[in-house]
Amino acid sequence: QVQLVESGGGLVQAGGSLRLSCALSGRTFNDYGMGWFRQGPGREREPVAAINRGDSATYYTDSVKGRFTISKDNVKNTVYLQMNRLKPEDTAVYYCAATRRYGPSRHQYDYNYWGQGTQVTVSS
Repeated sequence: QVQLVESGGGLVQAGGSLRLSCALSGRTFNDYGMGWFRQGPGREREPVAAINRGDSATYYTDSVKGRFTISKDNVKNTVYLQMNRLKPEDTAVYYCAATRRYGPSRHQYDYNYWGQGTQVTVSS
């Protein structure tokens, strides 16, 4: 059974940075593509970024391109989301997820395992 544990959320001023981490346990990390999703107040959960297993190809939603970077450490079994130049509209609960599907997927239905979420709040 795959377990995902996120960390790194918090309160930051607009323009600041945060790095989220998500550690995978229970299965072989390299067998999974990883994604970050978020759900803001009154909004549906949406994709943020994803990284493929194997070739580490990435996907970013348009609103975070150039500001967020997804990466992974295969030794630490951890995926990261570096978030720079944060905006108030980035405020959300951020979730990491794991998929066996090949390709950096932005679709929630491709993901089999989900973390519990970590709150990111950006003040103006």
